[in-house]
Amino acid sequence: MKRPFQPNNHKRKKKHGFFARMLAKTGVMNKRRAKGRKKLSA
Repeated sequence: MKRPFQPNNHKRKKKHGFFARMLAKTGVMNKRRAKGRKKLSA
């Protein structure tokens, strides 16, 4: 039996990476950009 977590960096980046967050229609990134934040993420 395989363990549940099979790490895959490509999938990880696609789901949770910076650009995934950028493309989210409603999200923290868009709010921060609208507000005019200098720094969008950590």
